[in-house]
Amino acid sequence: MLGSLEILWDSEKLAVPRGPKVRQLLSLLILQPGSVVSHGSIVDELWGKEPPKTALSTVRTHVYHLRQILHQEIGERIPATLIDTCSTGYVLRALPEQVDTQNFMLLARQGEAALSSGNLVEGSHLLKKALDLWRGGALSDITSGSVLTQHVQHLEELYIRILQLRIGADMQLGRHSHVAAELKRLVIRHPLNEWLHGQLITALYHSGRRGDALRAYQELRKILREELGLDPSPELQLVHQEILSNSGICSMNFLPGILGDITGEPFRRAS
Repeated sequence: MLGSLEILWDSEKLAVPRGPKVRQLLSLLILQPGSVVSHGSIVDELWGKEPPKTALSTVRTHVYHLRQILHQEIGERIPATLIDTCSTGYVLRALPEQVDTQNFMLLARQGEAALSSGNLVEGSHLLKKALDLWRGGALSDITSGSVLTQHVQHLEELYIRILQLRIGADMQLGRHSHVAAELKRLVIRHPLNEWLHGQLITALYHSGRRGDALRAYQELRKILREELGLDPSPELQLVHQEILSNSGICSMNFLPGILGDITGEPFRRAS
């Protein structure tokens, strides 16, 4: 799910259904393994606020085709109740660890726990493992309705939050040069994320690149003024003044939301 939709069985990549609505239905089921996905959620996803009168019968047809496709791909190895019918909807009989989104959130929780206990090395390692599960944007090849769109937005917010936590940990571990190279790419992808810019400025400064740090600050200032009519935050302005005075205490190495639930909002004042 963390990229284009892929189904693996015994490490073998299976064909994914081609029909857009069948793919949407499958994605909903995979995102909630072991839990019932209600008829209402499925109808909302596939047709929005104006479903046809035949919506429920059409959903049953989509489920039938999905079962047939999976049976063709997997054969007799497929459990008869892999996609089970309940009175209120359908459930994919899969374990959470069989789904990459679930593994991502588990590793993220473990990484946060390690950071909160002061183990920066282990926390950084676990968060990197979580981030490495991403192969692109979540469900990048699925046409999403209202329900899937909410799931995708939630996952992408979590990705940014966990990325920030891992960068914050690496900064505290003194990995400034390595992080600076990564942050240069990230601020291009997320130009309004002030936290990432702040980490880049700090990393450059602590890598002995004072001039580059000052230029990075001016670039952020230009972006914020042109796009949002804002100046950098007071915290970043203080960092800028410390760099100008070459005081050596420049720091934005805080870990955003370290003790919070991983479902919380990332620190993004200007994004």
